[in-house]
Amino acid sequence: MHRPFMLAALTAALAGCSLAPTYERPDSPVSATYPTGEAYVPPRPAQGPAAQAPVADIGWRDFYADPLLQQLISMALSANRDLRVAALNVEQARAQYRIQRADALPSVGVGGEGSVQRVPADLSSTGSSAINRSYQVGAAASWELDLFGRIRSLSDQALENYLAQDETRIAAQLALIAETASAYLTLRADQELLALTQSTLASQQQSYDLVKQSYDLGVATALDLSQAEASLRTAQRNQAEYTRRVAQDRNALVLLAGQPLPEDIAARLNQAKTLPDNVVPAALPPGLPSDLLMRRPDIRAAEHQLRGANAYIGAARAAFFPRISLTGSAGTASSSLGGLFDAGSGAWSFAPSISVPIFAGGALRAELDVAKVRKNIQIAQYERAIQVAFREVADALAGQGTLENQIEAQGLLVAAYQRAYDLSQSRFDQGIDDYLSVLDSQRSLYTAQRTMVETRLARLTNLVTLYRVLGGGWTESTIASQPEQSTGAAVAPGGR
Repeated sequence: MHRPFMLAALTAALAGCSLAPTYERPDSPVSATYPTGEAYVPPRPAQGPAAQAPVADIGWRDFYADPLLQQLISMALSANRDLRVAALNVEQARAQYRIQRADALPSVGVGGEGSVQRVPADLSSTGSSAINRSYQVGAAASWELDLFGRIRSLSDQALENYLAQDETRIAAQLALIAETASAYLTLRADQELLALTQSTLASQQQSYDLVKQSYDLGVATALDLSQAEASLRTAQRNQAEYTRRVAQDRNALVLLAGQPLPEDIAARLNQAKTLPDNVVPAALPPGLPSDLLMRRPDIRAAEHQLRGANAYIGAARAAFFPRISLTGSAGTASSSLGGLFDAGSGAWSFAPSISVPIFAGGALRAELDVAKVRKNIQIAQYERAIQVAFREVADALAGQGTLENQIEAQGLLVAAYQRAYDLSQSRFDQGIDDYLSVLDSQRSLYTAQRTMVETRLARLTNLVTLYRVLGGGWTESTIASQPEQSTGAAVAPGGR
């Protein structure tokens, strides 16, 4: 009486076995701290949400304070086609995992069949031709006993692939938010440069008219007129360039948003003529490199791929061992349709099978070698993902430590050129110097002002990049949960 129970218990125990190696996370191939030195001067303390929460837990609505930018990001998250493809890839990977997981369960089906066969006389046992009829209705079931964990390993691999796709979707979301913010800031910077160029063009036009009048009166020389015209044409060229760049920046925003911009947003963009300096926090705490392992979705995706390769080794090992399948059916059978459900028409069959690999020409050994090589490849890719993340954060920190100083120095340079321009204009008005010195000072001031706008844009885009490379942007609002909990929510919203 105990034999069936013991057999079932033994089968269940063996089904829980797995030949996959025990997973061990590779050591981090980067330093335990970020670089230090003159380029990494500590910035001023972070203000706002950045001062209370890890960067990865700061919601993008709290990080990007500009309401117009928030609307553009919301549009991109809802309609961007690249992000939509990433989400559909997750759904596809989830379906593939469900298909693979179903192999561990018995398959049951219901069906019926009938056959009519004429037997010639020379083949009939009665010496005369005969017609044989048979009809059968019933259920059939089959089940492969996963004694060595082959199906389980394949299911684990499919699960890790699904989780890796989900992390890839999160990485695509972070990149989309950063690209939208950078495109918006670039548009605002080009609009400010266009306004600066238009102002300079008006000034250059006045200067040219003045020199032309002086030349006609015989006061200015042909060289003075040529220099004034060169400055005027340069300003006209720059105006055309920035007009084109503003239009292209708008097109980039439309592509990222995934839909035409509403009229109210387009009108507000037209009115935004300056680059805002307070659209993002002025400084961000980087944390430690070890935080990247849990915060960066691309690193987590690489680790899931590594776990999947590790699980596939178990399936390759299990291929060396016997495969046992149980197949059975039960129903009714009769030589006539009317007798299918008569008493005594019941029929059943049970057909267990086992296959043992003996010789496969080295294919099984080669498949195991391939699985091990794939794991080594995934280890290298996982380590490279960590190294790339470390480099990206270090580069952004170098920018955070130096761009503030660069802006301060550039501001002093603009002020110095402004004073030089004012002095040269005064000396020209007093008849001390010719107009060439005024033109030269004006060109230098314009170049310094352009560089100032470009440097301010570089500081803002560097902060946007730092926010992304530290794992920020996966949540809309700032959260107060622990990193591991927040990461788990991001990795597998539905649980493992």
